[in-house]
Amino acid sequence: MSQLDAYANGWAIDTTPPGDLKVQHSDNDYHPVFKAFLAGSFSGTFSTILFQPLDLVKTRLQNPSQNVVAAAAVNGRIQPGMITIFTNIIRQEQIIGLWRGMVPSIARCVPGVGLYFSSLHWLKAKLGKTRNQDLGPLEAVTLGVVARSMSGVALIPMTVIKTRYESGVYKYNSLGGALKAIYKAEGIRGLSCGLGPTLARDAPFSGLYLMFYTQTKQAVPKEWLQTPTAASLIHFSCGVVAGIAASLATNPADVLKTKMQLYPDKFPNTFSAALYVHQTYGIKGYFKGAVPRMLRRTLMAAMAWTVFEEITRTIGLK
Repeated sequence: MSQLDAYANGWAIDTTPPGDLKVQHSDNDYHPVFKAFLAGSFSGTFSTILFQPLDLVKTRLQNPSQNVVAAAAVNGRIQPGMITIFTNIIRQEQIIGLWRGMVPSIARCVPGVGLYFSSLHWLKAKLGKTRNQDLGPLEAVTLGVVARSMSGVALIPMTVIKTRYESGVYKYNSLGGALKAIYKAEGIRGLSCGLGPTLARDAPFSGLYLMFYTQTKQAVPKEWLQTPTAASLIHFSCGVVAGIAASLATNPADVLKTKMQLYPDKFPNTFSAALYVHQTYGIKGYFKGAVPRMLRRTLMAAMAWTVFEEITRTIGLK
């Protein structure tokens, strides 16, 4: 193998005399993008399982079933609240019911988070920046939007199935059964419904989150990040601040996405869903489920970034 071929295959050959020939790994040998994908997938698994109940409650808040509405009416409330839905899920579906939709959530979030972090790492490399180099506000927003759009388009079928599983409206027996049922009844359109609002929710969220996260982290004195424990705490705190701001800004798109994915025949486009929400609930309708969503997205993103930062630091990802 020639030296040129060796470099092309990710190996660097030390050109010492024949008796002392050494073969060394180059930086490309470990495929940084793949390492970023694995680190992101691991962090996504951990945070998805931990915060799934909040996502379930958020979906039910945005589309309350009749029995939950009736239970709320008995208590003198027109619309059910977060605690009402939470207790009704436990009463009717037991504690395990809080993790309803876990399989499609894992199928969506784990590769989705992995794709996001690997895309982000690849895009940063294209800009000539390493993991530890600071991003400007505009760079952070742009990279966050593009990376999330790439993963969002790839995994929109899993997003549709996850939403329907969590709503309680559809009774699918399995992930494969759900895919077949949706494709048979609605075709490709059914597996991609709500793509517009999904991207309008996730892409800006990721862009704003990355901007708030990086700018907040840059404001922290570098010496505070010297110890692993302090660094993890600071990363998590920066993630919480970024998550709250980004969640509130993108909740209206989340409401529209849920309506379109649950009732694609009734809401064939974003405008029809927006008009219905406005006429039925007013402006506050666009913020239904904001509290559990903000809790989940904020804590999940903060946890995912904290775990990702720790893993990449440990494995030496540049």
